[in-house]
Amino acid sequence: MDIKNVKPVLLLATVLLLAAGCEEQRKANTAPPPQAMAPEITAPAPEPPKVEPPPQQAVVPDPVDTTIAQAEKEFQDGRANYAAGHLDAAKQNFDKAFEILTQGPVSVRSNEKLKKEFDKVVEGINSLEVEALKKGDGFTEQKAEPAPIDEANEVTFPVDPNIKAKAAAELANTHSDLPLVMNDTVAGYINFYSTRGRGTLERALVRAGKYREMIEKTFREEGVPQDLIYLAQAESGFQPLALSRTGARGIWQFMAGRASEYGMTRNWWLDERQDPAKATRAAARHLKDLYTQFGDWYLAMAAYNCGPGNVQAAVRRTGYADFWQLYKRDVLPRETKNYVPIIVAMTIMAKNPAQYGLENIYPDRPAEVDTVSIDYPVDLRLVSEIIDVPAETLQEFNPSLLRMTTPKDGTFDLRLPAGTKDKYLATIAAIPADKRVLWRYHKVESGETLASIAKKYHTTPAQISNVNGLEEDDIQAETRLIIPMSGGRDSDGLIFSKRPTRYRVRRGDTVLSVADDFGVPPERLRRWNRLKGNELRKGRSIVIYRPVADGSKEAAAAPVRHRARHSKKPASASGTPSKSLKGSGLSEAKTPPVKKKKTPQG
Repeated sequence: MDIKNVKPVLLLATVLLLAAGCEEQRKANTAPPPQAMAPEITAPAPEPPKVEPPPQQAVVPDPVDTTIAQAEKEFQDGRANYAAGHLDAAKQNFDKAFEILTQGPVSVRSNEKLKKEFDKVVEGINSLEVEALKKGDGFTEQKAEPAPIDEANEVTFPVDPNIKAKAAAELANTHSDLPLVMNDTVAGYINFYSTRGRGTLERALVRAGKYREMIEKTFREEGVPQDLIYLAQAESGFQPLALSRTGARGIWQFMAGRASEYGMTRNWWLDERQDPAKATRAAARHLKDLYTQFGDWYLAMAAYNCGPGNVQAAVRRTGYADFWQLYKRDVLPRETKNYVPIIVAMTIMAKNPAQYGLENIYPDRPAEVDTVSIDYPVDLRLVSEIIDVPAETLQEFNPSLLRMTTPKDGTFDLRLPAGTKDKYLATIAAIPADKRVLWRYHKVESGETLASIAKKYHTTPAQISNVNGLEEDDIQAETRLIIPMSGGRDSDGLIFSKRPTRYRVRRGDTVLSVADDFGVPPERLRRWNRLKGNELRKGRSIVIYRPVADGSKEAAAAPVRHRARHSKKPASASGTPSKSLKGSGLSEAKTPPVKKKKTPQG
């Protein structure tokens, strides 16, 4: 072989071999993995043993949170019912809210969250009362009076040099068990009460006569200075219904929290901050406690106004345990800075009446009263009718009552005008205990008949005759009659027809609106139809037993429960029963005629 031809052949073979190698490498790189082409069959891995999860521990709800949630729901439902004009239903909601808070598993006094909820409910309800008072027999809390201290705190009066000089000269001969001083601030308030504030001072001095003996006796028993009486004169002018802009109440202007600390009761029916005797006892003890803490009556008075914590902080900040030093350094609230000088000014003027033209002020005499301890609720209007005394007088004698009814639980010392106790006890005995917030006592006037009287009280002549044992309609003027009134919130006092009326629910209907239109208690409507809450499903047929007069042929006790049945054939029902008056607490608005769209179905 020619050597020249061998080299090209070898070169070509080498190239071909290299090309073949590259092709194999390319195929190897692009080929699927062996598992993809021929998967291996292997036995399945054994399942791990099942591990049972640990049992979940039941979450125990916080009793405080549960109580607050329940009370809040009732409170909000009450607000909604009040806004809708269903005052009796609102009253029941608010009563329930108080019951939940005060009778729950945790004491309100021992838990700050419950205290806040309680105060919120109290103040929330009180905020509705101003409007409700205009509606007559609704929320009937006595009208509050503005506290005089608010006006005095807003003024800055110039110092009259002549007034200051005379007052300073009188101090040497003025006996007081408080350390009286004279400076420009005190002189400025003497000028104020000698001019613009004179009427406020004079009215306070007149009213002071009602309570002076009681206050002096209490202060002696508690061991506090007698002249602290002028603290009440400055704060409230001795008005039991005085209410400050900050929410303090009564002649001693207690805030809600402090009142609770000293044992004064506050609930839907009662606010003992407005009881002069109980509030005076609490004020004496509180002032004595503050004096024990600070060792100075001026600091005790300042702490009474703004709280001991604020005064203690001011003392620590300055190092001075002296009111006038704290005053100079402006470390007390503005109202508290004015508070002590106001009291000092009033004390100086009251103890020197001739110098300030007050010698002809004639204080009121203490009221002469009979006290009856009762353990049942009674409406003050019924008491008024029994003893021939205006209801307003009874409210004045019992200022701690927020409404026209005494508390439904526990005992209450009812104060009556002297000489009326026996008459009250003899008459009230004829009225069942559970009707004393519902029934009335009426003196027949000339020309009245049983029918006209029944119409006035929204009851029936037959009911009046039955209760009073009358055999005919011939009643004489001046005759006294017990008036039985069923009252919407006392469902057992109503008589219902034995024949049911069926009503098909329309859009917008609720349990409360339907009950309102037919004059039946909402709870009865729920029981007859196994309902819960206030919602009604459109199109549902519900059963209603309409109220009828006692003795009527249709009268029969309605069954406690009745299963509502749907019916396809409508049947008409004529008229809407008139609503009976409520007792105390709240009264529903006058029932409107049944709306045309609410045609009873059956």
